[in-house]
Amino acid sequence: MKEKAKVLFFIAPLMIPLLTFWIIPFGWSIYISFTDWDYISPDYSYVGIENYQYMLEDYAFIQALMNTFIFSLGVVIPTVMLGLGFALLLHKNFRGSQFYRAVIFSPWITPTVAISIVWSWVFESKSGLVNLLLAKIGIAPVSWLESGDTAMIAVMVVTVWQAVGWTMLFYISALNKIPTSLYEASLIDGCSPLTRFFKITLPLISPTTFFLVIVNMITAIQAFDQFQILTQGGPSGSTRTLLYLFYQQAFEQYDMGPAAATSMIILVITGVLTIINTVMGKRWVYY
Repeated sequence: MKEKAKVLFFIAPLMIPLLTFWIIPFGWSIYISFTDWDYISPDYSYVGIENYQYMLEDYAFIQALMNTFIFSLGVVIPTVMLGLGFALLLHKNFRGSQFYRAVIFSPWITPTVAISIVWSWVFESKSGLVNLLLAKIGIAPVSWLESGDTAMIAVMVVTVWQAVGWTMLFYISALNKIPTSLYEASLIDGCSPLTRFFKITLPLISPTTFFLVIVNMITAIQAFDQFQILTQGGPSGSTRTLLYLFYQQAFEQYDMGPAAATSMIILVITGVLTIINTVMGKRWVYY
């Protein structure tokens, strides 16, 4: 008992902020998701699972869910592929390799708001850099951020550009851990570079690939700043994801009940992805 008391004594100071800023607000959010609280009234009217039932019929929620899925795929796939491509080019030390790594990685440590502001100028319809380059080759200007057909693509480009460097560093670490003896043996056997890539490199970096897919997907689901700066969820909700829908419900419409329910859905999705990553990570460790 004394040992347990000592442990509790040292843990208690750490539990206070955890309880105050995470556990209690989390429990309160769950409760609010079963009410129709309007963010202003002191009264909480219990409505049961009505907020969750409404989601299944709400076009805005279904659209946001689909947009989140499309955005996640549109970000994760090119981020992983480009990150691997840059890692294959830069994982060996040569003159200037550290400089190129730093340049590619620098967007990751730059605030997303600053990056989004710069890219809003790049995608500007009348005098943006992209349309100026398109005009040089005879292509008409595109309303990148004002059209529902291209707005999501523009946000994807910004997100991928920022995330590639971080992904590259993970792949560089994974590639450097592959034993060189395997490549030497494959050279003796007469394997082509393409065969070595598919038979040696890809299988041995598969744990890293899986980890990066899951983590980049969670990051994409939680993306907010770039949407707020570039599109505000528009036009006509074409770039409104679940997180941005939560923001609109909570802080524009003051519907805290539906907003809390939306946040619970986001939590469930990210929780499932985290559990999958943890379980699969253990399988790779043990097998």
